[in-house]
Amino acid sequence: MKRTIESHLLDWKNKENRLPLIIRGARQVGKTYIMKWLGQHHFSQFAYFNFDERPELREFFQRNKSSGRILSSLSLISGMQIDENTLLILDEIQEAPEVLSALKYFAESKPNIPVICAGSLLGILLHQGHSFPVGKVEFLSLFPMTFREVIPYWDSKAAKMLQQLNTIEPIPDYFYNDLIDHFKKYLITGGMPAVVNDFNTNHNFENVDSLLENLLLSFKGDFAKHPVMTNIAKIGLVFDSLPSQLARENRKFVYQLVRTGARARDYEDAIQWLINSGLVYQIYRNTKPALPLSAYDDLNAFKLYMLDVGLLRRMAKLSHAAYAEGNRLFTEFKGAMMESYILQSIVTQFDTLPRYWTSGNAAEVDFILQFQNDLIPIEVKSEANIKSRSLNLFQQKFKPRLRIRYSLKNLQYRDGLLNIPHFLSDYTNEIIKMTGETKIKS
Repeated sequence: MKRTIESHLLDWKNKENRLPLIIRGARQVGKTYIMKWLGQHHFSQFAYFNFDERPELREFFQRNKSSGRILSSLSLISGMQIDENTLLILDEIQEAPEVLSALKYFAESKPNIPVICAGSLLGILLHQGHSFPVGKVEFLSLFPMTFREVIPYWDSKAAKMLQQLNTIEPIPDYFYNDLIDHFKKYLITGGMPAVVNDFNTNHNFENVDSLLENLLLSFKGDFAKHPVMTNIAKIGLVFDSLPSQLARENRKFVYQLVRTGARARDYEDAIQWLINSGLVYQIYRNTKPALPLSAYDDLNAFKLYMLDVGLLRRMAKLSHAAYAEGNRLFTEFKGAMMESYILQSIVTQFDTLPRYWTSGNAAEVDFILQFQNDLIPIEVKSEANIKSRSLNLFQQKFKPRLRIRYSLKNLQYRDGLLNIPHFLSDYTNEIIKMTGETKIKS
């Protein structure tokens, strides 16, 4: 299946001063597949080494600081000459911290050798203080498949129409209702590649639920890899509480929903482990809409969101039968499904995580996005009801240049308010840029 990251990988391959590349992402988002795809389609050959399957490979990196000697050993093991036409793939490197250090030697003494790395829990390793080759590596992030990546396999005509989107005008009715229907399917399947691939082949929601359940179990199996045994149970408790956390009206994380008597200091490490593993996103409350957003975080008030809306649906035990029940998928958990999806879409397009904003008990804006030197308030509406009291209050107080509302209404830009239908959220970056060229229609 074609992934958006492919073009970024080709840019890296063709870069004149290329450094070793690290692909970051949670378990099962397709890191191994995309590295092998690059080797198969854009190099003469590739040499693949997995440090989880073959932990004895570590010794070659422990004993040697010479990239030449390491290459000689790996060439012998793989049975091929690893040269500038060979993509060297080092997978599951969280099992071999020495590999991180070795990337420095490759960057300095073997810059012609293309090296690419990944690891399911690489984010954990990067936060544990291991020797890291600062300035000697590049990064790319890989996320679950977006609706934009999936729709070509479900409706090629609609996908081509969306590819041609270059002005802010309503999506034709011929495509609109079908896109809503496809989007509801995506809320059931989510974007984990194995799940999407199976659904494309079998079109069976029962299979989807089984695969999602297995993924959740594999994530929980990773919790045991936390070095502090007492934190393993805490990670599980926090993880399992996510549906109930998001079902609350304002979705602020409440420790009492994790366990009666739970305190922040007892669960901070567990939350950080989930963040570093890529399984959840932490969105802080903003105390002042000003640049940079990160300078005005309320560290005591935040929300936690799952990395994938399909996984969230399965965790919450919401039946796939909701697909046939009107707009139930849009409104479930007081709209938490849609809010989670919009965040999942935003993080793939922008460099920084958004925040959320409240004004006492009077208003709450779902997200504030820092886009270049602008702050853009975002409200997520679950249905066609588009009354935006909180967004209007934010507009009156802070006068942002642009506001965004996601809803079931069609694409429209009027008086500084950009309405984007949910299924177009993956195009938000492009649509924002279009507003500078689009005349506001009265």
